[in-house]
Amino acid sequence: MEDGEKRLKQEDCNEDKLGAGILTLTNKRLAFDKTKSRMMDFSKRFGDTVMDISLNDVDKVWKEGRLIKKVCFTSKTKEGEQTYKFGVFNTKDWLKNIENAIKEHKNQ
Repeated sequence: MEDGEKRLKQEDCNEDKLGAGILTLTNKRLAFDKTKSRMMDFSKRFGDTVMDISLNDVDKVWKEGRLIKKVCFTSKTKEGEQTYKFGVFNTKDWLKNIENAIKEHKNQ
């Protein structure tokens, strides 16, 4: 993490295209790290960071789904506009936290 960066929320989850990993929200960015787990000893290890997006680049945040709920956001990347959909435990809380972090980041 960078100087002045604080972790606001973190959860083990699954993204539609990226697979299983850990979603992290800080006061400056959203990051997703792939995880590697082993059933034999129930261990889980962080893998590569496959998504690292500044809160300035997040265009839109929403939640969707009835049975399988997801928190979603669209952002600007080097490849163009990208949409991510994460299956997290409490979509309402994640949505509120992301929106608040974006507002506070823009006011700095």
